[in-house]
Amino acid sequence: MGFSRLILVLMLISVFLPPSTPDPSDESCLTKLFESMEDPNHNLMNWTKPSFENPCSGFLSNLAGATCNNGRIYKLSLPNLALRGSISPFISNCTNLQALDISNNSLTGPIPNELQYLVNLAVLNLSSNRLSDAIPPSLTMCAYLNVIDLHDNTLSGTIPPQLGSLARLSVFDVSNNKLSGPIPASLGNRTGNLPRFNASSFLGNKDLYGYPLGPMKSKGLSVVAIVGIGLGSGLLSLVLSFTVVCVWLRVSEKKMAAEQEGKISQLMPEY
Repeated sequence: MGFSRLILVLMLISVFLPPSTPDPSDESCLTKLFESMEDPNHNLMNWTKPSFENPCSGFLSNLAGATCNNGRIYKLSLPNLALRGSISPFISNCTNLQALDISNNSLTGPIPNELQYLVNLAVLNLSSNRLSDAIPPSLTMCAYLNVIDLHDNTLSGTIPPQLGSLARLSVFDVSNNKLSGPIPASLGNRTGNLPRFNASSFLGNKDLYGYPLGPMKSKGLSVVAIVGIGLGSGLLSLVLSFTVVCVWLRVSEKKMAAEQEGKISQLMPEY
């Protein structure tokens, strides 16, 4: 059999063979993720049970926002869909996931620690949501991370210095959150050939300080406040003193008038 015939036979076999068995991890990942979110605008109408059972039936996924590669989900792109709810920790079952973008929605709750099991993850964009609590230090387990975009959320706590060890990290944005404490030197002042991040990556966190932002703000009273308090207390003391003097003079005046009236009455002749 010639080589061309062999290729033709293989192509025909691939066409008529039934689809590959769906990966149970991807099925669990997508099912739990869908259950944890609300879709008020019905953008994910085709995220139904038959689709979950075979999310990568061919070269392309049959789920909105999901992209397949070699029969596995490798990209989830669900931005600007008005999604509510939280991010299911079962998303870690999509072990082949390389890009996760759920930005510009209304998701709440924490960033799942379980993201650390997405060891192939290169892009993580959870920006412009309402995510809270701390940034998981365990994200450093995703050694291939190239993008971490968490801006415009309500994340609190400190920035994990461990994230600075991600050698491939070239985009890092945690601006407009509620983060506090020092910016780790491993992120704010990277050395060698590692990409550096400017102030725009950290702005909008009022209790965050250190390079490339300014130093820690003093929590004591400012000079203006101290002077104002001094002037205020001095003025109050002056008013009180003036009031006391006025009352004393008034009382003394009445007492003197009474005494004078008594003396006059004594000098008056009796008839």
